[in-house]
Amino acid sequence: MSDTDPLSSSQEPHRLEAARLEKLHKLEALGIDPWGQRFDGHIGIGTARDKCPAEYGTDGETVRVAGRIMLQNDRGKLKFFHIQDATGRIQLMISKKDVPETTWQAIEQLDLGDLVGIDGRLRVTKTGEKTIFVEQLTPLCKSLATPPEKFHGAHDIEMLLRHRYIDMIYNEGVLDRLLKRTRIISSIRATLAGHGYVEAETPVLHAIAGGAAARPFVTHHNALDINLYLRIALELHLKRLMVGGIERVYEIGRVFRNEGIDATHNPEFTMIELYQAYANYEVMMDLCEQITLDASKAAGNESLVVPWGDKTVDLTPPWQRCKYADLFREHAGCDMHDTDAVLAKAKSLHIETAGKHPDVLVNEVFEATVEDALVGPVFVIDYPASMCPLTKRKTSDPSIAERFELFIHGREIANAYTELNDPRLQEETFRTQLAGQAEEDSMAKMDHEFVYALKVGMPPAGGMGIGIDRLVMLLTNTNTIRDVIAFPLLKPE
Repeated sequence: MSDTDPLSSSQEPHRLEAARLEKLHKLEALGIDPWGQRFDGHIGIGTARDKCPAEYGTDGETVRVAGRIMLQNDRGKLKFFHIQDATGRIQLMISKKDVPETTWQAIEQLDLGDLVGIDGRLRVTKTGEKTIFVEQLTPLCKSLATPPEKFHGAHDIEMLLRHRYIDMIYNEGVLDRLLKRTRIISSIRATLAGHGYVEAETPVLHAIAGGAAARPFVTHHNALDINLYLRIALELHLKRLMVGGIERVYEIGRVFRNEGIDATHNPEFTMIELYQAYANYEVMMDLCEQITLDASKAAGNESLVVPWGDKTVDLTPPWQRCKYADLFREHAGCDMHDTDAVLAKAKSLHIETAGKHPDVLVNEVFEATVEDALVGPVFVIDYPASMCPLTKRKTSDPSIAERFELFIHGREIANAYTELNDPRLQEETFRTQLAGQAEEDSMAKMDHEFVYALKVGMPPAGGMGIGIDRLVMLLTNTNTIRDVIAFPLLKPE
């Protein structure tokens, strides 16, 4: 094992690897390829368990499975192993008298972590253990790395995050959670397909960072000699597609924000953004409920009441809808339009106030006093228009934008608008937003091409963004974003 291996802090791993290499050479001497070959016709271990007879003394059918050795117990001429795959774990029992001599010699070279193919008959032991009585064993891959519990244990969080495959193999629930993530995403696609949506792909490299307020990652294109930005949102290109005639469009994709890392933020994360022509933010609320309920079923939640830490979340629709201004008044104790009162409240919360626009202070006071109190699911609706440069204003009150954010136990899950499609107002709001922007921040440059697209004519529409990682956290009862992302960003070792 090299010095860069995750578990090489002592000489013990090197000695153990040497022993494994010796067994590998013995397999080769037996004429066996230690790295395996094609192995057709095997079924999942979970399926094999389901086929197992119910009672001791009854022979089940012959099955073929493949998996990784997780436990072994050597009793001389009788050996027991536990192997697992993505669908489950099962016991193997191998008697020397039941297998060819070459196979037995190969079995004696096996270690924890090796991958093997098994042909054998299903039975239940006297103790009720579902077991495959092995008739043929095929080595499929020799593992040269010693399992982590041999010396460090499988609980070194730093090591497990850097080497997620070890985490997936040796810590219960990790692989299952990542597989649930894929089922949740598949469910979202199915829900949207049922509503007539078309999936699109839009550029990851942008000449102008737009669609959200965030600091972008900057890169450089050598041939054109220009700086480009990794996208911080999917919005503006999807709206261009809507202008072009795709009336229901979405994208599930990676977005990048050059900001901090904590329990709910990773600089590279997954979002879905979707847009529906001739809809509004109320249509998006109904769709948000449907997407979440379908995804919860896909994650294996059988009830509408799902666990969240030591609490629960009741997903029974319709979800609560509360106005931003009412929540502000209730929890901050003042009217959001009362500039002096908001300033005083901000100071009492030790929020820096110097040089900040009153509406910025309103938002910071809201975040400090309201968000953590939102149990939900609750749609916070009707935001101050100044905070929403891409959102249509209420006809009855232009100071209010038709926007919602979905909160559950203090965490934002979704954000949606009735989309602004007036190119004159859009250009005006862009200019207002640009004032005072730092050059390195997003939207520090006018996206004239997007404004021109609006001049061509974008239908009135509803749009929504959902943080996939946070949705997966919610539906798998996971407290940190790094546990639902296969490979979260980490500092270099």
